[in-house]
Amino acid sequence: MKEIIKLALRNLREHKSKTLIISLFILFGVAIVIMGNSFLESINRGLEKDFRANVTGDIAISTIPERGTTIDLFGVNSTNFTGEIPQIPAINELERVEEILSETQGIKKSSKLISAQVLLAKGIEMDFSTFTDNEELGIMDIPISMLFAGEDGSFWELFPDLNMIEGRFPAPGSNEIIVDTRVMAGFEKTYKESLKVGDTVLLASMGGVIREGKIVGIFKPANEYSAMFQSIYCEPGLARSFAELTYANSFSEELPDNIDLSLSEMSEDDLFSDDDLFGDVEEDSSVLSASTDFDDILGDTSLRDQLNKTDDGAWQFVLAKLDNPHADKKLVKDLNKRFMEEGLNVRAMDWKLAAYSYSGTVEGIGFIFNLLIIILAIVVFIIIMNTMVVSVIERTAEIGTMRAIGAEKKFVKRLFYAEAVILTSLSSFGGIVLAFIIMAIFNSFNIAITNEIAKMILGGGLLHFSPTFSIVITTIIIAIAGSVISNMYPVKSALRITPLKALSKE
Repeated sequence: MKEIIKLALRNLREHKSKTLIISLFILFGVAIVIMGNSFLESINRGLEKDFRANVTGDIAISTIPERGTTIDLFGVNSTNFTGEIPQIPAINELERVEEILSETQGIKKSSKLISAQVLLAKGIEMDFSTFTDNEELGIMDIPISMLFAGEDGSFWELFPDLNMIEGRFPAPGSNEIIVDTRVMAGFEKTYKESLKVGDTVLLASMGGVIREGKIVGIFKPANEYSAMFQSIYCEPGLARSFAELTYANSFSEELPDNIDLSLSEMSEDDLFSDDDLFGDVEEDSSVLSASTDFDDILGDTSLRDQLNKTDDGAWQFVLAKLDNPHADKKLVKDLNKRFMEEGLNVRAMDWKLAAYSYSGTVEGIGFIFNLLIIILAIVVFIIIMNTMVVSVIERTAEIGTMRAIGAEKKFVKRLFYAEAVILTSLSSFGGIVLAFIIMAIFNSFNIAITNEIAKMILGGGLLHFSPTFSIVITTIIIAIAGSVISNMYPVKSALRITPLKALSKE
């Protein structure tokens, strides 16, 4: 084997031009793959650290989504177009879910959460013309925010890193809110008016719910480069209004027997025929007189009023922190198995699924990048294969001479594969060094982006590379394997060369 390596190194030196061409392809290819995957690794690490620490915890539990929909902490994404805005449902089996969590080893803390989207305004009514008339206003400038409300006490124990810069937390049972500094910036850009602690604002949802809220605090995101949408925190009672967590949505109840269904049972002809439904009415009389009792017309509305009240016990999510965050996948699997065994309509998610609105975008970018890398690798290995075929043709006499002096096919095969492995290994090492030099220089600049859309796409505002040992080793293995595979056809061609064929070629 020692003699084969020496001969392979000699052959690489003698064919400098081809060695240089192939080595450059491999060197730059390895550098690009390492830098690309290191950048994606940095994005995933940043997202994981940010969301685990401040939003999702290590595990989140929600209702199982309907077919065609996905649920995460930021809303419902649906392919079912019904014309209605889908809302995150409440967990119906909440007490049993909490019992199971308390019985599960490895869970350190847990709390409950409600989330919804709201739009901020100031004044006595919502003026949507502000958004349409201002051409300079971008979609990310509009003060639309995520509204979060956690369980009193335990929620802030679960997420203690909120950076309050002014004011205090909302009082229990109040309509008080604390706002993100980014919300304030968007509000000022939209309405040309600043917000401050003590201001009263209007909060509106896409479903038409409008409530007043009083700003009692201002905070900064724990991560200044956070990709997460700007947010507002409030008390659960206020959040339930926007999340539509009413008793009607929490449970179904049969209609009372005394409800009059006579109108619903009448046909169209009965309702709109010439025979007046309300009897004969004189031309000069009013259909509804001053003495009309509207309560008699509407009937008993007490049930409707009761069902439209917010459900004080309704929660959309249960969040948990673990003793060992790296055990999240196993615990998610175990919890979902138990939920299924007990017939509970809930599921456990890791942080990535709980924040899929963001992590899904990064996964999509990663998929596209790796697809491009695969295409690039195929092109590079085809070029290597063609170069090696030409090399075999040029080395016909050399190969024939080796065969003539007793070299077996096995020896020739090992020689060519040794050349491929040595060249690929050295070139890969050069690519690794080049990649680490470029990444170190780039990271030293601490480049950050402020555009909110770009931050959401890239998973954060800090552009950074985070190489790992697994990325480097995997890249080297793939490069060597690809090089060996691309040399299979040239080696096969070399083994067909006989001494007689070499002499005739000479």
